[in-house]
Amino acid sequence: MPYKTILVHVDESSRASERIKIAAAIAMAERAHLIGTAVTGASRYLLQSRMLAELDPSLQAHLAFLRGRAERGLADFEAAVRMLRLSSYEKHLVDDEAGGGICMQARYADLVVIGQYDPEETSPVVMPDFPQYVVLHCARPVLLVPHAGRFENIGRRVLIAWDASMQSTRAVTDAIPLLQRAHTVDVVVFNAGAQQQLQSTRPGADIAAYLARHDIKVEVLRRRTEEPIGDALLALVQELGADLIVMGGYGHTRFREIIPGRVTEKVMAAATVPVMMSC
Repeated sequence: MPYKTILVHVDESSRASERIKIAAAIAMAERAHLIGTAVTGASRYLLQSRMLAELDPSLQAHLAFLRGRAERGLADFEAAVRMLRLSSYEKHLVDDEAGGGICMQARYADLVVIGQYDPEETSPVVMPDFPQYVVLHCARPVLLVPHAGRFENIGRRVLIAWDASMQSTRAVTDAIPLLQRAHTVDVVVFNAGAQQQLQSTRPGADIAAYLARHDIKVEVLRRRTEEPIGDALLALVQELGADLIVMGGYGHTRFREIIPGRVTEKVMAAATVPVMMSC
């Protein structure tokens, strides 16, 4: 399915411009509509109560401050997309927590673009588990942009982490519009013999054949490693010069605690190229 609506998380962080640039580039390539969404960080459940709306002037003042921050981010978004001459876009200001607000808006998008958590640039609005929360709850493919580096042409050389799971299957399918424009696509299978769902004489061959029917030619790499898969995957990215990782996102929630899988957690925290994840 082509991307016809792309959602990008907008804020006042130093990396917002890089997210906007990448999202706009994909929107232009796909002839898609781009939505820039900024969230205030104020819970929509609190705002629905009378306490904030009618009774507490200090909370009203704080909400005005948060909305001002969000509006400045949206002004930067609009200036950037106008400079890029993107023809179809809109901006939304949402009174909600970052994770909940972006996930709600994602219901009406084909792709969500967010930023990697940056420990050097903390935010009163975006919590450290924001990327994990969005990947696990938004029900859409998520493109995670690293907190450092510039990415002029993502998706020219793509590395797919394949383990034949439901999550990696969704990720590959969701990435087809990007894969069809790639110059090179590699599918890596790590330690195939140890993964029950990969029991095959040629692990990775089935997904390669599937992608070939979408006019996507891939090279299958079968690797054995003793190190953690996340580390091996990131090392392979550097070895191949890949500029985009496509992989399934794994994890679960316990009350409000986000518990990502080990590979997901490693890649989310340490990836130096954009990562497309689906759950």
